[in-house]
Amino acid sequence: MDGSASSNPKLETLARDTYDSHDTNARISTDWGQRVSNTDHWLTISNENRVGPSLIEDGHGREKINRFDHERIPERIVHARGVGAFGTFKLFESASDVTKAGVLTDTSRTTPVFLRFSTVLGSRGSADTVRDVRGFAVKFYTEEGNWDIVGNDIPVFFIQDAMKFPDLIHAGKPEPDTEVPQAQVGEFSLSNRSDRGIPRSLRMVQGFGVNTYTLENDKGERHFVKFHFTPTLGVHSFVWDEALKLAGQDPDFHRKDLYEAINMGQFPTWKFGIQTLKESQQDDFDFDILDATKAWPEELVPVRYIGELELNRNVDEYFTQTEQVAFATGHVVPGIGFSDDPLLHGRNFSYTDTQLSRLGTNWQELPINRPICPVMNHQRDGKGRHKIMKGKINYWPNRMNAIPPAKEEEGGYVDYPEKVAGMKARMKSKKFNDHISQAQLFWNSQSPPEKAHLIAALGFELDHCDDPIVYTRMVERLCDIDLELAQAVAEKAGAPTPTKQGVPNHGKKCASLSQTYFQPEKPTIATRRVAILIADGYDPIAYNGVLAALKAANAFPFTIGPKRQKVLAEGESKDVKGVQPDHHFEGMRSTMFDSVFIPGGSHVQTLMKQGRVVHWVREAFGHLKAIGATGEGVELVQMACGVEGMAFSAAGKHEVVESYGVVTAGAAKPESFKETINMVKGAKDFIDAYTWSISQHKNFDREMDGLSAMVAY
Repeated sequence: MDGSASSNPKLETLARDTYDSHDTNARISTDWGQRVSNTDHWLTISNENRVGPSLIEDGHGREKINRFDHERIPERIVHARGVGAFGTFKLFESASDVTKAGVLTDTSRTTPVFLRFSTVLGSRGSADTVRDVRGFAVKFYTEEGNWDIVGNDIPVFFIQDAMKFPDLIHAGKPEPDTEVPQAQVGEFSLSNRSDRGIPRSLRMVQGFGVNTYTLENDKGERHFVKFHFTPTLGVHSFVWDEALKLAGQDPDFHRKDLYEAINMGQFPTWKFGIQTLKESQQDDFDFDILDATKAWPEELVPVRYIGELELNRNVDEYFTQTEQVAFATGHVVPGIGFSDDPLLHGRNFSYTDTQLSRLGTNWQELPINRPICPVMNHQRDGKGRHKIMKGKINYWPNRMNAIPPAKEEEGGYVDYPEKVAGMKARMKSKKFNDHISQAQLFWNSQSPPEKAHLIAALGFELDHCDDPIVYTRMVERLCDIDLELAQAVAEKAGAPTPTKQGVPNHGKKCASLSQTYFQPEKPTIATRRVAILIADGYDPIAYNGVLAALKAANAFPFTIGPKRQKVLAEGESKDVKGVQPDHHFEGMRSTMFDSVFIPGGSHVQTLMKQGRVVHWVREAFGHLKAIGATGEGVELVQMACGVEGMAFSAAGKHEVVESYGVVTAGAAKPESFKETINMVKGAKDFIDAYTWSISQHKNFDREMDGLSAMVAY
């Protein structure tokens, strides 16, 4: 059967409703048949210097967003795969100088929150560690109502206008003919291709409110604001090979990581900060502060940290809490308002519309979404209604004067009286047309390892593009950012090598655009997962010493053996209790841990004959992780990753040698296995040196000097 309509009656009937999306003679139209002259910009009141409010009269814009919002049932169209947890928010400094919002001014409050992390493009059944932007959506259950910050883990958004969101997501979702994810449009942003796209843990990602909001204080003064969440554990990422393997080996890694930390009492925390600008400062920059594709460099607008968010309780049921939680950028409380950010205006419409599609008109009555403050109004009925209202009155005004509007002094929300002037047109301010300056700023601000990873990521994705137009155009765009970047990617992708910079690079940098800027205030190995590899005949002094030290430092040590039945220490008989490993070598992989430690003992000869164990060590080395070994364990590490340039402690010597994050001691002293740790660079004690290397997350010198590339992993 050839599949043509003439040979299949069913296909004949389908042919009447089949259209060709490759038809270059067709033109975009609305669903009611009106041809569309502009499908990129929402109708606004704007002029050449200022973007103004978006107009709800825009029928095409409303239809385009509305149709997009209703495309999936019941799964979220974006951010489908998520994980959430409950927590609290507390101020350590009042922001009453810029806002009257109680949640940001009352330092005696502890505000309940729910935070949902997510990936943007993948389906609900996709893997956690794919390269993607992470959603960072926070619902504050305040005394004045719910306040939602619906953010991401990158400081900028992909588009300036909500009108482009359907196009953006359609381009990133699987192709409509094959349902296969497409690389042809995978390069949405440098942020996503950078290390930020593959975070080590959701507890180690930043959160950004993305849009420009406003704050209003008791004096009626208004400020523009951007919201920030900075993890106290620092911002850390996988290397690509590690993330790629984990997507298959443990696709729920991030979910389990968050649950594990909270369950173990190691509650993740984020500092909450605000960047604020007076209204009079709106035009002081070479970018439009209302453009969601632009960050406010901290050198120009410092972040003021005023509070802390802590996650301290796992959900009881995934569906009723994590899946049914619903956020809306339009949910604010008195003292917080909206700027004329065009993306924000579209999101305010779209998020509520999406929840109506997914959950029905009474979605805010669901337990997870229900505010903690009283909710009273004259809205009635609809599918899934829970609240029961007694009496005859369901309107205002009414003869009983029941449930009237609240006055401002009673907590009623009063919109800021903004003066607006402009033309009704599909346009933005001139500054919105600069799409290059901040891309250059981002690239200039990356560390050498981050730049190398970005080049590799672009090269990987473009290698999966089969249309030369895509990778050739991508290289052309990169020429406007940095010529060396474009040349390196062109070589990987197979595009013509450019020879001339496009837009001149301004050379400016912003330190906070690099992940290296966000490190813990003090070195820590808290919640770091460390695998201790043993077999029968391990050194109990080194094993127990390191195990105790790791636990004392709030790390999560795991014993990995050849089996999950008991393993005996050197000299132990079979009638003793022994140690029962948490996992065996085949059940886990080095990708699931931050470090590997091998104690000495006769067991090393057994381990060296097992290819899987040798691979564990080599893979950890290739992924730039800290590796520790004592006694005979040094011999295994040396066999696995003894490439040119590495140094190891000699057999029988007490000297501690640290080489590219690999810490060895040929004969560790019992007293060196202590629970009181002093993590410092260049430490002479094994535990201090080893835990310092773990605290550094990755040893990028190992990569930059080419050592990791010498090992097959």
